[in-house]
Amino acid sequence: MSTAELMSWLCVPAAERFPYDAVLRGYHSVGKHFVPTDTLELLDQARAVLPRLGGPWPPVRVLAAFLDCALDKLDNRYDYPTYLALRLLELPVIDDPIEQALFARSRCDRRTVQLLADVLAFELAAIQDRATLLPTMRPPRNVVDKRIRHGLRAIQPALTRLALDRGLTDDEPVNRAQQVSALVHADMSFAERRALELSILPVYTMHDEYLFLRVLQTFETTFTLLAMHLRGAVAALAASDVSRAVYFISNSTTALREAAPLLSMLATMQIESFRTFRQFTEGASAIQSRSYKLVESLCRRPDAERVDSPAYHSVPEVRGRILAGGECTLDDAYTGASRSGDIAGSELARLAEVMANFSAALLRWRTTHYRLAVRMLGGASGTGYTEGTPYLAASRTIPVFTTVEPMGNVAPGNPIVV
Repeated sequence: MSTAELMSWLCVPAAERFPYDAVLRGYHSVGKHFVPTDTLELLDQARAVLPRLGGPWPPVRVLAAFLDCALDKLDNRYDYPTYLALRLLELPVIDDPIEQALFARSRCDRRTVQLLADVLAFELAAIQDRATLLPTMRPPRNVVDKRIRHGLRAIQPALTRLALDRGLTDDEPVNRAQQVSALVHADMSFAERRALELSILPVYTMHDEYLFLRVLQTFETTFTLLAMHLRGAVAALAASDVSRAVYFISNSTTALREAAPLLSMLATMQIESFRTFRQFTEGASAIQSRSYKLVESLCRRPDAERVDSPAYHSVPEVRGRILAGGECTLDDAYTGASRSGDIAGSELARLAEVMANFSAALLRWRTTHYRLAVRMLGGASGTGYTEGTPYLAASRTIPVFTTVEPMGNVAPGNPIVV
């Protein structure tokens, strides 16, 4: 990219006038891993002036979040959250007031449909020869058609809950995907559109990395929802409100099942393409997912050896919460409810049933994730300095709860449809 826009901005800096489009063009033309040093140095100077910027706070916050993600490799702190630009997506966080748990689903549904509609739009632009972004190794048309079908399956439940499917009239997948993308885009605010644009900072120029980023961001949205709902269930049981706890846990199970088509969508990545761009993602790995570890540790306290393993050393803030103690898990809450004598046996049985269903759904998700990793990685090591598929193989059978057995036979996992 030309650095003129950045140099001009630094002369009279204002968050509202930051040259996002020029910077994004530069990043997208080569990939984050290959951005020229002079561009990075100017962006670093832009970051240095942030504390002195006046004007409204929201544009400053967005610019700070963008620069945090754009400069992670320069700072040698590149990791999974910055690769996925999670700060820009502004998902719920675990320390939000517990009262907000009831609203987490609509908030996460909204982000889910935006992410998936955007990747559908990207794939449509590619097959219609309208795309210049990430031009390397475009997939063949039959592969894109599969992606679109899986994406439509994944997005439909949230579209329905948000009443954004009322304008969908075409059942042919490509035409329906065009309608979905247009409807969701029209429903978004300027701030939402800008956040979505800024949250795509691929490391290289491979077409498939766009899909990879958007699907992982959607998974983070799903596990964020799960964490909020599990907290809500724990709080409900503390108040002996079994119905509300059942509501939160059942919704969590539904969210996991609705996310299953995303793994099939991800399985359409071209293996050569994936193995090419992942060379430049070293340091970032899903083992660093805070939301996933929060879900795991809200179900039950992890065993000591797991807390002391790379799984939790990779998420030090979550590990710190566990070591600090005092946070009630769903396992704890179920045990307390069972011993209190305040809850009828039929209510406890209903609670145990929904917990067992959730456990089965999470174990199936782990198994399917493992199978996908084997398909894409083979015996290669993982990024983020992990050992790859052996790590997933060892962790996929860790019990979700100690108090409740999973419902039914969960060993096979969900099928990966490609």
